[in-house]
Amino acid sequence: MKTMNIKHVIFPVILSFLTFGTTSCGGDDGDTTRPTINVIAPEEDATLLIGDEDGVLFKAEFSDDTALKSYKLEIHNATNGHTHGAPKLQENPVYFTFNKSYELGGVRNAKVEHRDIVIPENATPGHYHLMVYVTDVAGNQTYMARDIELSHDSSVHEE
Repeated sequence: MKTMNIKHVIFPVILSFLTFGTTSCGGDDGDTTRPTINVIAPEEDATLLIGDEDGVLFKAEFSDDTALKSYKLEIHNATNGHTHGAPKLQENPVYFTFNKSYELGGVRNAKVEHRDIVIPENATPGHYHLMVYVTDVAGNQTYMARDIELSHDSSVHEE
């Protein structure tokens, strides 16, 4: 009668454990889907009125497959953008900036509308960027950028 060598038994057992014991199930991957953004206002290339005490209308819809955590609005000057011709330089520019975060409370869909963005009278007119970031509870983030123009001329004010 033949006896089995211990190596012939232990090696397949260890190999089976390493193959099947360390493989995770497909459901353990977690949330990797980024949330979505739909900015309704202001529109791309909108001209926003400097000094308007009512503020700029911001209107957007956010959604996620699991749960939304927060969104952030940022506005910064875009003077380093590509232009043709001689730029109009102001002696002491006061570039407007806005940076504010808002909680969304774990909902899957959110519609927001407010006028928190108030552009002061002394802000330098010109080309700016509106950045909108949204983050879900898993930490996935999406952002979008929109070109906007700041102006003192109320005849070109858009909502």
